[in-house]
Amino acid sequence: MSLQLRCLYTHSLALVVTLLLFTATSGDGDAVENITAVLGHSVTFRCPSNHSTPVEGLYIQRFKNDKEVFINGFYRGQPLPVLPEYQNRTKVNEMELSMEMRNISVSDEGLYKCLVFINNKPEISKILLKVTAEYSVPTITKDCNKPGDGGAGKSCQLSCSAVGGYPQSTVRWTGLNQSLTNVIYNRSSADNESKTWTINQTIVHNCNQPTNISCAVGGSVSHTITICETESFPFVVIVAIAVVLVFVLLLVFVVVMKCCFRGPQRDDGAGETGVRFIDCRSQLQHV
Repeated sequence: MSLQLRCLYTHSLALVVTLLLFTATSGDGDAVENITAVLGHSVTFRCPSNHSTPVEGLYIQRFKNDKEVFINGFYRGQPLPVLPEYQNRTKVNEMELSMEMRNISVSDEGLYKCLVFINNKPEISKILLKVTAEYSVPTITKDCNKPGDGGAGKSCQLSCSAVGGYPQSTVRWTGLNQSLTNVIYNRSSADNESKTWTINQTIVHNCNQPTNISCAVGGSVSHTITICETESFPFVVIVAIAVVLVFVLLLVFVVVMKCCFRGPQRDDGAGETGVRFIDCRSQLQHV
């Protein structure tokens, strides 16, 4: 580092320390502006100023671990030193008195302070940044038993899960009678790196009628499924009965045709030359 750059950096650092000491003793405004950023996207902090007087400097810091940490800014046309974690993610617009922050993470969430310097006096405002991340479409599953399978009546075990969301949320069920529902498993866990949440819940619902249900986590909603369906006659049994009926009808048809087209038979009561035909109707009565 050249001597000139080293002097410039030392001067800027001294200026930041001076501003910190100055603003620490200055009164803060009570009003807080709320802004929201989507995880991984960008957000712009806009610092208000109601004066037409040229602005000498802009100074943005955040409250972190009970301390005020400088983020980015300028003073009298000179940029101020920026921490490494913000060097490639923040950019100050001197004309608009704003700062863009890119690649938002959960750790960026918090309270920020905006200082606009006019005539060596700061106008202070506060901005509360909230970070959000949409949960995945919830996965919903069912496992229904039959009456008599270890219980007095039919019931369904239902599970709902979603991942990758922020802030922490809960499972909401639609279409269920809550008086017939019991929660048997409920767990939320945050990823150590991204700080996003995974939400899981399993419930048992006692059936009283067929119901269409879905579950939601955050703003994401699952597809709809049907539970507690009325038990219909088993398809295999229906097929078996149909096969038996067809077999019986074919057997009857064969017997009738055999009787009707049987050749002439001798009638002992009619003499040696007498013959008679079998009456198909009487045979049908025997069948």
